[in-house]
Amino acid sequence: MKKTIAVALLLAIAANIHTSIARRTLIPRTQSMEFIEADTAATSITDTAAYCMAEPALPPFDENAVSLRGFNKRVSDNYETFFVRNNLQLHISGITLTLRYSDIDGNTLHERTLRVPCDLQPGKSRQVSINSFDRQHLFYYYLSSKPRNSATPFKVSARLMGYDIHISRP
Repeated sequence: MKKTIAVALLLAIAANIHTSIARRTLIPRTQSMEFIEADTAATSITDTAAYCMAEPALPPFDENAVSLRGFNKRVSDNYETFFVRNNLQLHISGITLTLRYSDIDGNTLHERTLRVPCDLQPGKSRQVSINSFDRQHLFYYYLSSKPRNSATPFKVSARLMGYDIHISRP
């Protein structure tokens, strides 16, 4: 009798273990991370998988996506300031620029590529400041006010290398 109860108990435990193992393999581990849409009944699992596997349609790079104007850097400034205008119909959260600094004769003094964070809605502009390349306060932008002390004027040219498109839920 004791053997029968022990065997029945072992069978019940084995059946319970088998059921829990099978149940764990049926429930996906990422279930809590899925996005829930308003109408989940209309979208089947195969539609969702096909949508996730599709390559996103990004707009092509546009050289004229932003406009830069109003550059300013006095000899005593630690920052360079200028205005950035978003010419796209998309929200931009940052831009990447290559800035080339040259003397009045066109000889390159310095060149750098940097990312400038700027939150810009379509058609809007904003003044941004970046750390100056001139840490010793020896240069000034040639259209800025001329300093009292001796300093070298410079020109700057910019090339848009990239921009970050900001996409958010409406």
